[in-house]
Amino acid sequence: MPKKPSKSPAGKGPRSAARKPARVAAKRPKIALKASPNLSQERIVRALETIAAHLAAQGKPAVERYPFKQADAFVWHPDGRLAAVPRVSRVELFLLKGVDRVRDILMENTERFTNGLPANNALLWGARGMGKSSLVKAAHASINAERKPADRLKLIEIHREDIESLPALMEQLRASSFRFIVFCDDLSFDGNDASYKSLKAVLEGGIEGRPENVILYATSNRRHLLAREMIENERSTAINPGEAVEEKVSLSDRFGLWLGFHRCSQDEYLAMVRGYCSHFGVKLDDDALEREALEWSTTRGSRSGRVAWQFVQELAGRLGVKLAAT
Repeated sequence: MPKKPSKSPAGKGPRSAARKPARVAAKRPKIALKASPNLSQERIVRALETIAAHLAAQGKPAVERYPFKQADAFVWHPDGRLAAVPRVSRVELFLLKGVDRVRDILMENTERFTNGLPANNALLWGARGMGKSSLVKAAHASINAERKPADRLKLIEIHREDIESLPALMEQLRASSFRFIVFCDDLSFDGNDASYKSLKAVLEGGIEGRPENVILYATSNRRHLLAREMIENERSTAINPGEAVEEKVSLSDRFGLWLGFHRCSQDEYLAMVRGYCSHFGVKLDDDALEREALEWSTTRGSRSGRVAWQFVQELAGRLGVKLAAT
């Protein structure tokens, strides 16, 4: 009986070689399937950790971004920076003559605000050089004179051209434990300038409103912060003149206090000059002082606190007296 041909190793080799790649190919997807769940779990864990970190951060009390304890006055820059002012250029409150009534009103309003009581935004308007900005700075210094550092009122000046960034400043101040006067000197609007709308929203009309720890003081030569010709132009060109004018002049209505400054009399002007001379030790015969002071005001065409101060600087320079308080 013939024997069956035996299976040669050579024959076995090709068959086994053909099977091995198939086995290897079959194993690769299994490895990928095992790794995929692990990677997904790691991503989920990382996502949960991130969410937990955000929730924990929201639960923590807000940390003040600016070191308000370092100074009592700052200047706001529209890039989000507050520059500390170590020494404010100001005059003493008692040296401001001819503004007794508005001085008392502003001081009372500022005192109430500093003590956490209701107070109004204030617009100081009127004749130039009569101490509007000087009164704001003097009131701030007077309020802080006998207060502890933690209770001090902060003064922040914002320039007229940066008024559109006012909402960003409000957001920075809202979370602070201090109380702030935001001060804009010589505030007015011309032409097609629509930045006054940002101020309107901050003063009263926005959803958030003005922060409870912020009050706004502004000075202007114009009671309605707009040139008279702008108002008259609205009346003459608008379809509904009344509505057009109301929309613009309503800005000044959002200041609860209107404090008017008017041109001073000759006696008030001379009282300013004498007050400065006495405070800084500038000595001159009273008749000569009066004569020179009146001559100075005549050449300037105006009598005001600014003119009085400029005369005293001129006189002190001639007499070789440094303007340091005695």
